[in-house]
Amino acid sequence: MYNRLKILYQLQVLDDQLDELEELRGDLPNAVDALQTQINGLKEEIDTKEKEKKESLLKREENDETVEKLKVNQKKFKAQLYQVRNNKEYDALTKEIDHTEEEITRLEEENNRLADLNKKLSDEVDSIKPQLSELKDELKVKEADLKEIVKSNEKEETKLRGRRKEIEEEVKRPDYSAYMRIRKAKRGKAVSTIKRSACSGCHNIVPSQRQLEIRRNSRLFFCEYCGRILVSPEIAEAAE
Repeated sequence: MYNRLKILYQLQVLDDQLDELEELRGDLPNAVDALQTQINGLKEEIDTKEKEKKESLLKREENDETVEKLKVNQKKFKAQLYQVRNNKEYDALTKEIDHTEEEITRLEEENNRLADLNKKLSDEVDSIKPQLSELKDELKVKEADLKEIVKSNEKEETKLRGRRKEIEEEVKRPDYSAYMRIRKAKRGKAVSTIKRSACSGCHNIVPSQRQLEIRRNSRLFFCEYCGRILVSPEIAEAAE
């Protein structure tokens, strides 16, 4: 049991050192992720607007072709007015001419709206591009800063992670499960020792009888206040 407790405390010491290296990065990893998310969002917005612009342009071209065909038909109908033999044919032709005129007007008005939409989308894209450029520049700076920090601690971190892997393999599975569960709940600190008769994690006093039991190093004990694994000062000294 002594070795089980010692290994757990050694694991905590290594994780403390890795956490310190992680803290040196500050909020840079989150900032980089946030910037990348913003950039991706703006890119998607530009892509959507460019697609809409393309669709509106194709629709205008389609409308222009239809208008040209309608104008040809309209000219033909007007020419036929001089060849009608009765009022019924005349009414039918004038009705076709009016309908064609209405359709031409509708399509030209639609094209005007599409032209306005295209201009609006172009202006919006133009207003987004400077924002995108600024975010990309900011991302480059933060990525460079993060890379520099990571590189400066790379050797130490690699060494610590290698040692941690070795220690982890020595920890019993139930102990490791409990350790990781507590570590997650307590933001890193899963194993504490007794300092000045108190838990070093939450600083609550540990009863004298419980301190004696913990010093026997015979089983796992948990702090009744914070739930961390408690080990004796002797275990901590041996582990460190």
